[in-house]
Amino acid sequence: MFRFANPDLLWLLVVVPAMILVFAIVLRLRLRNLRRFGNVATVKSLLRDVSSWRVHTKFILFTLAYTVLVFAVARPQFGLKLHEEKGEGVEMMFVVDVSNSMLAEDLSPNRLDRTRYAIDKLFSQLKQDRVGMVVFAGEAKVQLPITTDYRMARSFTKRLSPSLVQVQGTNLASAIDLASLSFSHREGVSQVMIIISDGEAHDEGALAAVEQAAMRGVRVFAIGIGSPEGAPIKINGQFIKDENDEMVVSRLNEKLLQDIASKGKGGYIRATNAEFGLSEIVDAIAEMDKSELSVIRFDEYNEQFPWILWVVFALLLLEGVLLDRRNPRLRRFNIFEKN
Repeated sequence: MFRFANPDLLWLLVVVPAMILVFAIVLRLRLRNLRRFGNVATVKSLLRDVSSWRVHTKFILFTLAYTVLVFAVARPQFGLKLHEEKGEGVEMMFVVDVSNSMLAEDLSPNRLDRTRYAIDKLFSQLKQDRVGMVVFAGEAKVQLPITTDYRMARSFTKRLSPSLVQVQGTNLASAIDLASLSFSHREGVSQVMIIISDGEAHDEGALAAVEQAAMRGVRVFAIGIGSPEGAPIKINGQFIKDENDEMVVSRLNEKLLQDIASKGKGGYIRATNAEFGLSEIVDAIAEMDKSELSVIRFDEYNEQFPWILWVVFALLLLEGVLLDRRNPRLRRFNIFEKN
């Protein structure tokens, strides 16, 4: 298994395009200055010691050295050993509403940001349970297949956004059906579905979908996010308005979510700024029968950055040795120069 120990440092690579742009601008200015003295080819023939390919080569070497250095400090690693851990846990499938209404700010900073924070915090505390995630708006899609890789799960959680789903709306029924099919379906494994939504769905199919999930042995919990009073929806700093030019207000539909939790034999909790509600659900899950789950983990990683640093050193050394100008003493050995 390959990974970066410090993946956040890879953002330093954004400097490379800027370096290339600056270099291109410098070359353009240099060419413009040469044209002031006359024909460019004639001027270059008079400057025999100036070597344009050396300048280009030095820049390429330096840029490569910087790029490789960024990869080095990000600490690439290869997993050396696999081991299997056995423990008891459950499978938890999160069904997360990413419709535009989740951008309402009746929770701070908004409903979706509050959801991201709560799920990420939970994933950082889990040990043996398997987790997965389905996102939905007008359609549903699997954001994270069932896994015990909490590092990947947290990474996918941070990407939660309305842009993940092409069709806006709230099709909760299809999300529940998809989540039910996304469990491992291993016999004897306890399965839990956690729906996080403002409940602004208008399809009766949601309750039927929950009944089907319960018949498969899935226990369904629901977290209502928002407030009954509601809040306007802000996108890119602008509040959404309807066809009558009136501000759209998104309100929490607790009745639907309570009915879903009841039919799913789980429980309903309304999220607040003080307490999101996941901890209470996890406590309830802790009382369920656990199943034996095996987890494959890499427990040793081989650091790759030491030899990469030698590559950086070699590139910088070559860049430093290569001069901008030709050496006059070696000019007579230029086998490419025509007599």
